[in-house]
Amino acid sequence: MTALPAGHEVLPDSDAVARAAAERLVAVAAATQDRVGICLSGGSTPKLLYRLLAGPEFRDALPWDRLHWFFGDERVGDDAEAGSNRRLAEEAFGDRVPDGQLHPIPTDRPAQAAADAYAATLRTWYGADALDPARPLFDLVLLGLGEDGHTASLFPGKPEANERDAWVVAVPEAGLAPFVPRVSLTLPALGSTPLILFLVTGAGKRAPLARLAAGEDLPSGHAKARGETVWLLDEAAAG
Repeated sequence: MTALPAGHEVLPDSDAVARAAAERLVAVAAATQDRVGICLSGGSTPKLLYRLLAGPEFRDALPWDRLHWFFGDERVGDDAEAGSNRRLAEEAFGDRVPDGQLHPIPTDRPAQAAADAYAATLRTWYGADALDPARPLFDLVLLGLGEDGHTASLFPGKPEANERDAWVVAVPEAGLAPFVPRVSLTLPALGSTPLILFLVTGAGKRAPLARLAAGEDLPSGHAKARGETVWLLDEAAAG
């Protein structure tokens, strides 16, 4: 078996990973009566998660009126891929999200302009221009693990993975296909949360997990919550 990151849980399959994430999200929302900020990711397992949340098993357990949904990254520009993470959430959640509580990254402008606009959105949500270690930006952050070791749109060897001041960055050149411009939250913004859930499924994720275990310097290995970072793996990924 591949050496696995600290804080991992191995579950039978991607459906079980999505269900475990849904249960965690429900618990996070139930732990406060205030508004709740959730940072979403894209991909096939998050798609399962979002459908679960809006389905009969979980929808009535969530305080939709208090939930605000943000995005860890997005593809932007004129390409058909632009806005794919937003569409994923919109299609799954339908009309359950009140107006103004889904906060997509804008896709109708160049990447730097989109990054600047989303940084302003996050500052307005947070109510300050600097992150306070005692006050998180999000209540929960969902992340994935790319086969090259990237997370969000922070790719190995790209300068955006080393950004420690900005909350949001333009990614003019992705590290793998599709090679469309992107916008990504940075490691400080993604880590400004008491809980990160990595959703990692499929045999294709064994190689990056092994690289992380070997101590390779990959962006995903630097994404750490201020509280708990949990890796939800299926058996295929765990090896």
